[in-house]
Amino acid sequence: MSFSGDLEHLPIVDVIQLLHSTRKTGTLFLESSKGSSQLVFNDGYFVSANHHSNKYRIGQILLDMRIITQKQLDETLRMQKDAGADRKPLIATLIEQGIIKKDDAYKGLETLIEMTIVEILTWTSGTFNLDVNKADISDEYRYFPETLKEEMLLNAQSILMDALRIYDEHIRDGTLSQLFFDTEDVQQNCGIESSEITSDLLGLDVLDDLDKKIPDVFMGLRDHDHTEEHRLFIEQNSPGLKHEELGALCSYLASLSIPTTHTTSRAPILPGTAPAVIVYSFSPLLRHIIATSCRGDGIFVMTTDEEAGLDMIIEQSICRDSVPVLIVDVTGIPEDKPSADLMLQMVRSKRLRYPTLTILTLVLPPGLAGLSLPLLEAGVRAVLPMPDSRQLENLAAADIISCNNVLRGYLVTSFSAMERKAIRSFDDAARSLDKLSEPPEIALELLKFASTLFDRAVTFVVGKDELIAEKGIGVRGGTVEMPTAPMMFKIPLKQTSIFQDVVAKQKLHFGISVDSLLGDVLYKEIPKPDNSRFMLVPVVSFGKTMALIYADFGNSVCRPAPTELMDSLCRHAGVVLDFAVYRKPKVSSNTK
Repeated sequence: MSFSGDLEHLPIVDVIQLLHSTRKTGTLFLESSKGSSQLVFNDGYFVSANHHSNKYRIGQILLDMRIITQKQLDETLRMQKDAGADRKPLIATLIEQGIIKKDDAYKGLETLIEMTIVEILTWTSGTFNLDVNKADISDEYRYFPETLKEEMLLNAQSILMDALRIYDEHIRDGTLSQLFFDTEDVQQNCGIESSEITSDLLGLDVLDDLDKKIPDVFMGLRDHDHTEEHRLFIEQNSPGLKHEELGALCSYLASLSIPTTHTTSRAPILPGTAPAVIVYSFSPLLRHIIATSCRGDGIFVMTTDEEAGLDMIIEQSICRDSVPVLIVDVTGIPEDKPSADLMLQMVRSKRLRYPTLTILTLVLPPGLAGLSLPLLEAGVRAVLPMPDSRQLENLAAADIISCNNVLRGYLVTSFSAMERKAIRSFDDAARSLDKLSEPPEIALELLKFASTLFDRAVTFVVGKDELIAEKGIGVRGGTVEMPTAPMMFKIPLKQTSIFQDVVAKQKLHFGISVDSLLGDVLYKEIPKPDNSRFMLVPVVSFGKTMALIYADFGNSVCRPAPTELMDSLCRHAGVVLDFAVYRKPKVSSNTK
């Protein structure tokens, strides 16, 4: 199984639970700006951990837990050194010498894994990648002799719960930063010297060499050759690509790996509205290409070659208020994998289970005509071309780059999700209103929200026979979206008009009107919009209309606007105004 993604989208807690529930074996590599850590699984259970800090070591853990003494540790290290090529991991040596018991070894190992997980819980960003080969190619990850290996499988769920408890306690006590950033505390804790999991993972035989290494604080200063990184990955996972095609593909991927220099003619995806892409493909090369391009475009992405676990990933995306997009690759399916018919059946089941899920499929260009209709009938949103990335000897870099750019363009331009941005803005505005009590502050918050739905907005205070223009956004031209000073022009309410109708009926209006007050008064104060559709929504307090919010599209074309959100927010503002009146202290009528 291959499984990789972003910790921002699928947190480490969910990753561990997924690997435990699907009984996976392999090494989970975790990368962030702080460094790298690894967790090793066997049949869904922990068997090892590697903390990113060089100072966190199992020997120091056992010492701090008073399971061993400094003398016992020094003697065991000497025995390891004398053993030469027959050297065994530290815990195995301690058990064989009768220095520690199995239960104590469990406690030490659990502590190491817990500390690793607690540290990863503090990461706000990073990537994860499960390598099923790392734990299978060697038995060096066993901490105990072969006869004890079955007993060394640590329950992932139990350790995870303990790690979460420790994390919550430090959050509650305000000591989380001390736990991970205080130099003295870190020096007193345990560490692992190697960045790769080897048979020496738990040894301390190179302790004297630690001060000769470049400190981790300088890790960020290292130059990264993105082209070489992509070359190594492709050569290891997809050997056989022609040299010139490999070079062209690596250069393309390297350009996507540097967001600061990568430019695109497409409009960027709006913050908070990016899709969460889930790639289901049997091709390591294609998974790597799509993941690299998604990250370069600021899109969350996860990749896998196994159907098990897709439901959890999809549900996690939905729960995190993301736009889940499942990309199913049906190009060149291996003989030992599900057939095209089974893939079609899987697509139908996912579409039925998750009605809001967007599914894209990648098919071979010659097969577009024959396969696209059944896929579209099954509910697939789009069928996109992609060459067979497993036919490496005949693969042209230009073809796969061209098809990938088509996919990139579709993801970036088709998931702007303006309505999701409006919902996020609505939530922020409602929370802000709850903290306000003065009418001018409340009116300004409503004005700001209206300007997120429309290009221009103005607030009006309702007087006895007139509306008085307060502040506006977008009505003076230019790109500055700051509220204006009070504009103070007036719209009469004596004659029958759309303004009077909204004030009296206290009902939102959105559409076209031939009201003469628009041209005779309003559009003499602010430029007439290109589109005649506009919104008027009342703000009601104690049964009386206190204000009106006007908004239109200015020089832009008409677009869908969730005016019901504006209406709900104005109703909420009315309740806030009512409550503010009740909270004001009453002046006593008693006089001396």
